[in-house]
Amino acid sequence: MSWLVELFGTAKPIIAMCHLVALPGDPDYDPEKGMEFVVERAAADLKALQDGGVDAVMFSNEASIPYQTRTERITAVAMARVIGELKSQIRVPFGVNVLWDAEASVDLAVATGAKFVREIFSGVYGSDFGLWDTNAGATVRHLYRLGGKGIKLLFNIVPEAAAYLGHRDVADIARSTVFNCRPDALLVSGLTAGQETSTTLLQRVKEAVGDVPVFANTGVRLENIENQLRIADGAVVGTTFKRNGYIWNEVDGSRVRAFMEKVRQIRSQ
Repeated sequence: MSWLVELFGTAKPIIAMCHLVALPGDPDYDPEKGMEFVVERAAADLKALQDGGVDAVMFSNEASIPYQTRTERITAVAMARVIGELKSQIRVPFGVNVLWDAEASVDLAVATGAKFVREIFSGVYGSDFGLWDTNAGATVRHLYRLGGKGIKLLFNIVPEAAAYLGHRDVADIARSTVFNCRPDALLVSGLTAGQETSTTLLQRVKEAVGDVPVFANTGVRLENIENQLRIADGAVVGTTFKRNGYIWNEVDGSRVRAFMEKVRQIRSQ
């Protein structure tokens, strides 16, 4: 677990989501505002997150609803433009997630210099997006061919809006994923973005995988962060940082500062 401190500079890191607004090709994309608006909104959110003291940021195409498990090329290309324009402003380690396409996420990470990727790398699921299949072996080999061996892979083993096919227990899934796929960390989620991660589920996964870091991936808020970090080795946080705690609003710097102050108190204990 030493890589967490080496990369993020602290134990129990908070990875903040920098949600991009709709991109070209997405149903909600606004061609009149164009990519300039996408960049401006991302820049404002990035500043609020970093000024608020988060340990890392992760760029994702959160507004690309309905999501695809094989994204169009324009999605990762547009994200690369955003990150490229913001690169000089990024002061903390950053990661990427092209929802929900593992290979595109790896491509984007290598192209932009991201330090980590969150994705659904393993398993087969019945989901809101149809039958959701993966190939961890092919994705990792693709990453290594691109020269991205040092990029950390965060495996979401309880995907949002999906159920693992085969009726396997989550602890068994965690154990076999660690053995067969060698993830750098495991992520545990609620039903959708903003939905609280079950502490019972976190505990079961944590007990199953030993030294492999386990993150709470959704629904972490000021009110529950202490309970979440009692078990989890870190958290991915998005919705609670938004104005009024609403996922599609802009980041509210005051909410970020209050949250991170609470996190620092927890760490000091």
